[in-house]
Amino acid sequence: MAWSLRGNYVETCSCELMCPCNLSFDHGATYDFCRATLAFEIREGEIEGTAIGGLNIVAIIDTPKVMTDGNWKLGVFVDERASDEQSDKLVQVFTGQLGGPMAGLAPLVGEVLGVERAPIEVLHDGLRHSVRIGDAVDFEVEDIVPFGVTTGEPVRFDGMFHPAGSDLTMAEATRSQINGFGIQYEGKTGLSKSEFAWAA
Repeated sequence: MAWSLRGNYVETCSCELMCPCNLSFDHGATYDFCRATLAFEIREGEIEGTAIGGLNIVAIIDTPKVMTDGNWKLGVFVDERASDEQSDKLVQVFTGQLGGPMAGLAPLVGEVLGVERAPIEVLHDGLRHSVRIGDAVDFEVEDIVPFGVTTGEPVRFDGMFHPAGSDLTMAEATRSQINGFGIQYEGKTGLSKSEFAWAA
């Protein structure tokens, strides 16, 4: 059966501004690893007839310096408000089992560290976007408005390979404390997108 999701996206990763992995997966990360937290705030959608709107899901990854080398470690936080059916459907989509953008990344994952239910809070305040997951994740990124841009419009990537979309807004972390599924790091750079849309 078909599914579709729409909502907001925000992430932070361990690379310096900007993350080489977002320029191209086959570029090496700033350090000997790339650790990232990918938060999806689903405004509307359904998966195989199950309504999903209003729920959040977050993936946390630990990858080698060159992402295309594979052997990623992946953990998934699912909104504690989700029913068992909603949680199961979300995990299937976000681990690539039901096709869509995450299916393209699934072959790179070497180990799934687990799935946890947790309170997930995603907030937006103009250029600022924050994510809090219990005691495990607390970060905020701010979209970057280039010097001299009088409209206040932030700078965007266009044409990138990324599951959330090919046109994401560049951001930097204003605070970051992340320790989930044994993946611990300080986020430095970030991305946001006011409208991701997936379907399969």
